[in-house]
Amino acid sequence: MPELPQPAIAFFDVDNTLMQGASLYHVGVGAWRRRLITARDVFAFGWKQARFVAVGENRRHLDTIRERALELAVGRHRSEVIQLANDVFDERLVPHLWPETVALAQEHVAAGREVWLVTATAQEVADVIVARLGLTGALGTVLESVDGVYTGRLIGTVLHGQHKADAAETRAAVSGVDLADCWAYSDSRHDIPLLNLVGNPVVVNPDATLRRYAIARAWPVMTTRPETLRETRRAATDRSERSKKR
Repeated sequence: MPELPQPAIAFFDVDNTLMQGASLYHVGVGAWRRRLITARDVFAFGWKQARFVAVGENRRHLDTIRERALELAVGRHRSEVIQLANDVFDERLVPHLWPETVALAQEHVAAGREVWLVTATAQEVADVIVARLGLTGALGTVLESVDGVYTGRLIGTVLHGQHKADAAETRAAVSGVDLADCWAYSDSRHDIPLLNLVGNPVVVNPDATLRRYAIARAWPVMTTRPETLRETRRAATDRSERSKKR
């Protein structure tokens, strides 16, 4: 009998690792188009998104965005947000997914490994990405709801920094895998605790601090190419045009 693959998990950050920019910004644009939030909110999200793409993650800016997002979620039903996340995935996330890291995630799945997203984005958004890409699961920030309606509070904390590493360690224990056999992919210095946790850390589009840290430890450094996104967008546009002509 052929040997079964060694059980392992590949942990992937989402923003600027699996996709270009911040997923929450794209959800915000989708909400604005449906008149769920104001243009002023989207402008604020957009300025921070541009900075995020240019120079990497800024904790203060991300905290501000998430606080505003929590305020906007108050009184809305989970089903409404899940539907929005599904619509936004098709409209805005697909054109911003890095083909290289998506392919890597799916290669891990094909090799028999679990693939978990570990992200500060809302659990509902992360779950949609997992379902659409055929991954195993997501560890995200959990918004409190009562009878399906958001309260504006969190369950636990924003999944960021050391909290990501703690969540990944718990997930590995539940899955019965050795962290030395696992992978982690991230762009941010804030994810150094997660990267240090596993036997196979890989940095993707790293910020300056993480790049220096990775080079000093001889970690693999992966850089995605903007032209692959342009190719993906052109292909998506072509498919859409062909669909309209049918």
